[in-house]
Amino acid sequence: PMDCNKTDNDNIAERTFIAQLTDTHCRFLAESHISGGVKKCYTFLDGDEFIPNWGFGENNCGNEVNLSANGDIIRNDSEITAADKPFLLDIVGRYEVKIGGKVYDTICVMDIETYDGGVVSEQYLDKNGRTILWRRFNRNDWAKDRYKKNWTEILPDNERITVNGEVYVHWYDCITDYIL
Repeated sequence: PMDCNKTDNDNIAERTFIAQLTDTHCRFLAESHISGGVKKCYTFLDGDEFIPNWGFGENNCGNEVNLSANGDIIRNDSEITAADKPFLLDIVGRYEVKIGGKVYDTICVMDIETYDGGVVSEQYLDKNGRTILWRRFNRNDWAKDRYKKNWTEILPDNERITVNGEVYVHWYDCITDYIL
């Protein structure tokens, strides 16, 4: 398990979230898990214990739910140009995603370092707003202290994108049971 998902020893944290959905935003209000036999609960009121892990948007307002492209992130194939501001989340285009012989008409929402410095994600959403595919890219030097190498060395054949001149390497994809 990844370090962020461990609680004690090698136990994987089974997390429970409480979220708030408004007409314009969705945000996490609380996260809980069991560690060492003790149930731990963190809420948005816990500040530094909560916000770096589960807070999104300016002043933890959450992520917008009615997205439209606003031009903060421009994608031209593997070259991405992004505005210099925090909480970068934008629609970068419309794509056909093919998985398991099925074709999905999607939009791609790109997130640049919103929840983790050095991480870019792509989320492909269908017309119902449901996730079809989620992809993660690491900045070339992401977690170098832990992995001891750049990602271009660790995964030399993986897809690469460039964001404002910085190289990011594809690490993994997630698909939801919604499409299976």
